[in-house]
Amino acid sequence: MGVLDRLRTGLARTTRQLVGRVEEIARRTETERRESRPVEVETIEALEELLVSADVGIAATERIVTAVRERARGGGSLRDLVKDEIRRIFDGVEPAAVDGHHPHVTLIVGVNGTGKTTTIGKLANLLKTSGKTPLVCAADTFRAAAVEQLEVWARRAGVEIVRAGEGSDPASVVFDAIQTGRAHGCDPILVDTAGRLHTRTNLMHELEKIRRVAGRAAEGAPHEVLLVLDATVGQNGLQQAREFTSVAGVTGVVLTKLDGTAKGGVAVAVAHDLKLPIRYVGVGEGIDDLIPFSPADYVDALFEQAW
Repeated sequence: MGVLDRLRTGLARTTRQLVGRVEEIARRTETERRESRPVEVETIEALEELLVSADVGIAATERIVTAVRERARGGGSLRDLVKDEIRRIFDGVEPAAVDGHHPHVTLIVGVNGTGKTTTIGKLANLLKTSGKTPLVCAADTFRAAAVEQLEVWARRAGVEIVRAGEGSDPASVVFDAIQTGRAHGCDPILVDTAGRLHTRTNLMHELEKIRRVAGRAAEGAPHEVLLVLDATVGQNGLQQAREFTSVAGVTGVVLTKLDGTAKGGVAVAVAHDLKLPIRYVGVGEGIDDLIPFSPADYVDALFEQAW
């Protein structure tokens, strides 16, 4: 199954929620345009409700419906007007920078329950499949089960793992992993950190320490900080993202559990509100069910089904 087909499958719940009313809204808009009438308030309200229900977010929804209102008389279907504006939202996000550091150190952060540890295993598998030699660092030393879980995923992916005993200093584990990775020719290094609430100041400060120590072990490290967000929580994840970005210097987002929610529009909210590139999306529970995110493929997958 190709990437676009897998995105279609992952977005199925979101698109099913959209299908119910979209044709009615589209017909209403077509009638208004043929009669050279402004788009009526009821039409705009229906479109707003539709987008908010898919968790596109208030700010992004306002931008989209404003564009529809202003451009509706100029031709084009409602489908194309909405689709074009969502594309423009994604176009406003700077793509992830290409980093030339070796080894490339990626810090994975997020709250508990987002699928962070399994995401690292899937990412290691994806990178190995693409010809890289990733190394996994188990820096979540607070929860013993997290290390065992990551070891299982590392074995499934066929990659090395660096771990330490329960209660060890996470920053020290990261330092050792970078040294080991350099000695063994592993690249990139994927660092699993403890799940933490963005409101827990002490744990957030620990991320700052990990970043400092990583920088001493490898110039410029961490070179990438990926925040794992659970798509099923929708807008609630945006505040988490803001707090993690301010403390951990988040450079990109991994959106997990896309297949388990009707809130797949949250990807638009992430792009519009946070201006962060979405790097990967999770579309299932298997080890191969993490795929690189393409805004163009996302929009096509969403609209080919929904409209």
